[in-house]
Amino acid sequence: MKTVVDGRLRLEAAVFDLRYACEHCAHFDSPSGECSQGFPNDEHRRRLLESTASLTFCKSFELG
Repeated sequence: MKTVVDGRLRLEAAVFDLRYACEHCAHFDSPSGECSQGFPNDEHRRRLLESTASLTFCKSFELG
């Protein structure tokens, strides 16, 4: 799911310590940098909210 990154999202992400990237997901395989479920993850990898206009959230994200 794509979502627009605006000032409100940036503020709420900071206040609530939002986790949204593959690196925070239980399905992320650190050594390979790939998703253990085989999903492409280029759009889901860690992105700084300050420097992006949108995020793509993965439907299979599970906090690891």
